[in-house]
Amino acid sequence: MALHAAANLETLITVFGGSGFLGRNVVRALAKRGYRIRVAVRRPELAGHLQPLGRVGQIHPVQANLRYPASVEAVMRGSETVVNLVGTLAESGAQTFDAVQTKGAETIAKAATAIGAQMVHISAIGADENSPSAYFRSKAAGEKAVMAAAPSATILRPSLLFGPEDQFTNRFASLARISPFLPLIGGGETRVQPAYVADVADAVADAAEGKTKPGATYELGGPDVLTMREIMEIILKITGRKRMLVSLPWGLARLKSQFLQFAPGPLKLTPDQVAMLQVDNVVSDEAKAAGLTLQGLGITPEAMEAIAPQYLWRFRAAGQFQRKSA
Repeated sequence: MALHAAANLETLITVFGGSGFLGRNVVRALAKRGYRIRVAVRRPELAGHLQPLGRVGQIHPVQANLRYPASVEAVMRGSETVVNLVGTLAESGAQTFDAVQTKGAETIAKAATAIGAQMVHISAIGADENSPSAYFRSKAAGEKAVMAAAPSATILRPSLLFGPEDQFTNRFASLARISPFLPLIGGGETRVQPAYVADVADAVADAAEGKTKPGATYELGGPDVLTMREIMEIILKITGRKRMLVSLPWGLARLKSQFLQFAPGPLKLTPDQVAMLQVDNVVSDEAKAAGLTLQGLGITPEAMEAIAPQYLWRFRAAGQFQRKSA
């Protein structure tokens, strides 16, 4: 293992979007395998938290902006593999879904092909050009652009990600602290297949090492298919809180999102996020049959109920922790 890691120090991998939630875990996974990692971000001065994930000099944040192809081409020089993790769940200013997830992905793919680098592109289960969600439509357009520019690229589609510092389980655990109820949009019947972020990061690292099929699309989900209602129940159980689960019909959810899209923190809800919940987010039967899954890569996925207590304990209701430890 040590010899393998030492050999990898000669290999440079450029990771776009490496400072985000999934990005930090991908950088950690690649660093453990001994690779040199160039992290392409808009604000490298804010990426100092990545340095402790590897050895001195192993991780190097560099400035790049997807709206400027020259900066993208410059940042990936000398790289054998390029990983694109850039994405946004809510549009803001110039950071639109189309600019980031379609045109940005195309820019990276074209630059990777120009230097002969292998491309690993992170999309999302639910990517569909006919989706009611602009987020998922832009993800589908991004996949199409990547495959046109880099036909041997590997596309990875994760389901909902969970783990320390995620913006999902932590968000609702935080909301349960301040609200007497949790909303179930559309009745909470939407099914998802939550994937542990470290498992997905290992899959990205495997793809970067060439262990995936060129030109293939993998769908990455956890071991359990859960409804949104079941996920809320898990979060409440872990945090020891009793809250009403209130069904929010689609029409009312869309209306409320027109105002809540401007709300801060855990209260924020955009119209497009409501649209995203209209479609189940699970691994397809086709991906399972073809072995294009975490299990197909030899990764045994961790369940939310096994991992979430390790980081949601800090949200436990007052007295719950004491009673458990007494």
